[in-house]
Amino acid sequence: MNNLLSNNETDSRPQRLLTGGLLGVFFGLIAAYFYSRAIEDDVRQNGVQRNPISTGEIIGLGLALLALLRQVSEMGRSAPKKK
Repeated sequence: MNNLLSNNETDSRPQRLLTGGLLGVFFGLIAAYFYSRAIEDDVRQNGVQRNPISTGEIIGLGLALLALLRQVSEMGRSAPKKK
């Protein structure tokens, strides 16, 4: 399969991986910041801390992340040829 890829396409793979990794870290930190801030605001307003995250919330978040990953992988595909 590597014979189908030009040198330019194979040379840019590490750059794509590094860019994706950095974007993942960046968005992960932003998500953690917003989650932490929401907990602090809730404690300030209600005086009680939220219950632990439920299994259903984790499953819903995981499914949303899978959908996002599928969309990202589809961005790399070319448009289907018309018959």
